Amino acid sequence: MNTATLLLYTTSCLIGALIPGPTSLLAMANGTSRNGRLVAVGMAGAALSDILIIAAVGLGLGAMLMASQNLFLALKWFGVAYLAWLGIQLWRSQPRALDPAAMAGGSRGGEVFWRSFSVALTNPKVLLFFTAFLPQFIDPSQPTLVQYALLALVSAVVDILVMGLYAAGGVQAAKILTQTGMRRLNRCCGATMLSLAAFLAVYRRS
Repeated sequence: MNTATLLLYTTSCLIGALIPGPTSLLAMANGTSRNGRLVAVGMAGAALSDILIIAAVGLGLGAMLMASQNLFLALKWFGVAYLAWLGIQLWRSQPRALDPAAMAGGSRGGEVFWRSFSVALTNPKVLLFFTAFLPQFIDPSQPTLVQYALLALVSAVVDILVMGLYAAGGVQAAKILTQTGMRRLNRCCGATMLSLAAFLAVYRRS
């Protein structure tokens, strides 16, 4: 894969990742806990989903998703329901629930990992990005396995960097906001998550 192609893909991923979405909102919420371990496991969950989706595309499962309307709709509505549930949870959450001491347990870390992983894995827009857009950067005259592996690595690194920025924003918010301010931030994130769920519900692929 030549440098120009790789830079173009990296730039495209960066632009897409910077637009606020479910995984970035979760990263910011994790950042408000000021717990580095939770932030890290959340990033790891989202990055792993990127790698698995790109691996699936490389194995031909992406073509099956594009061809199967029923499979696409099943994933879509599961994603809608899950985002709506997360939005309600964020809206109802209290600032004390984000206290680092309350979130230090291993089970909480596993919950954060699974939440970030499942949100990224079931987002149809992400699935369509990788299934329809990513193959355009693959040169079929060259070994495709290496190319898919490289693009998966780039995607994961870009997502981690952007989620780090959002998490840093959450850390700063936790430092300067009062209890009331933190409650409002929770509700703002929850409302945004619910809006994303509503947008996804009416989304139609071309």
